[in-house]
Amino acid sequence: MRQRLLALICVTGSLVSACGMLPGGHERKTVTVWLMKDSASRDFLRRFTEDFERTHEDLRLDIRIQEWTGIVEKVRGTLKEDSEGGPDVIEVGNTQVPLYADGGRLVDLTLESMRDWGKEKWLPGLAQPGKDGNKQYGIPWYAANRVVIYRKDLFEQAGVTGPPRTRDAWLAATEKLDTGGNQGIYLAGQDWYTLAGFIWDEGGDLAREKDYAWRGTLDTPEALRGMDFYRRLQALGGGPVDADEEHPPQAGVFARGKVAQIIAVPGVAQSIVRQNPELKDKLGFFPVPGTGAGRPGTVFTGGSDLVVPENTDDQFAATTVVAALTGAKWDTELARTMNYVPNKTTLAGAVAGEEGVAAMAAGAAHGRATPNTPQWADVEADNPIKEYMTRVLEGADPATEARRASREITGALAPDVN
Repeated sequence: MRQRLLALICVTGSLVSACGMLPGGHERKTVTVWLMKDSASRDFLRRFTEDFERTHEDLRLDIRIQEWTGIVEKVRGTLKEDSEGGPDVIEVGNTQVPLYADGGRLVDLTLESMRDWGKEKWLPGLAQPGKDGNKQYGIPWYAANRVVIYRKDLFEQAGVTGPPRTRDAWLAATEKLDTGGNQGIYLAGQDWYTLAGFIWDEGGDLAREKDYAWRGTLDTPEALRGMDFYRRLQALGGGPVDADEEHPPQAGVFARGKVAQIIAVPGVAQSIVRQNPELKDKLGFFPVPGTGAGRPGTVFTGGSDLVVPENTDDQFAATTVVAALTGAKWDTELARTMNYVPNKTTLAGAVAGEEGVAAMAAGAAHGRATPNTPQWADVEADNPIKEYMTRVLEGADPATEARRASREITGALAPDVN
């Protein structure tokens, strides 16, 4: 009982000297883990810590919860430090891995990924941004992505018999729903993550690397087709063309009762019901439809990877923790607890009983991430994609605006190219 109590004390992040000792005087090795606020529940962390320390008697966990605000500079700072006491494992946003891998500050985990961790089954939207060239630095932990949240009662009233499985069927259904004072869909004009999925589905990209230089590619025929589909869908509702999905928050717009569909992560449904309890049993979910019925549409995959700093005191102990957190047992437990998508396509069945998460998992199997370069953060800082979308939705020539936006993206990614 005393050992169990010590484990519970250690998971709070308190540095207590007794935590480093096993009965009989044998010293445990402390592994410091930085996890982000709200990524895992307190109960999950307690259960994981108890199980890990029971099965690894030479190790103890010191889990320290971090805030998202200011985390990039904090992680960059600790990666540069040579002193002891820094983290051995860090949770990072999947698209942040390139920021930290730049400069050789992370441990290359390619061998473990191939030999022990089944990387061929990882979700592509988590695995790809965790790579730099042929080296794997970020190990997928959990994912979340957008689905379509819809009103079952409005679908029935409009004669739409079930969730559409293709883009053409989706447009036809949305046209039927966009009547009688109801919006067929609420889609803000600057929801660029959703646009990215449509572009990827057409075979296009936001940017591509060629001859070691990145260039914006919104002006390719494929990307223009993705924007055209966005334009046609967005017109079937009253979403503002000059704002994104948080201005105003689309959950509040949906909760007011005159919207048939939105594109959002399933967790937004909880906010909708809190604002309008009458919608509790009227909401459904389906994957964003693709160009054909054979597979869902491509979506932007958000989520987290785990990385090991190069300056860790014990690389073996750190990778042991990574293996446990991302292994099938605890990864599926985290997904069930937090309504996430597990890190492997083969684990999707673990969340099949939850409609929203199951729809999310179907889309995550074909997920993508933003261009894998540290400079992508500079693009998002003054996002030219948003302005491009607004201008097209206001009637400007798509090809002209796409060329302009592509030049701005290129300027942010590779200033010497323009």
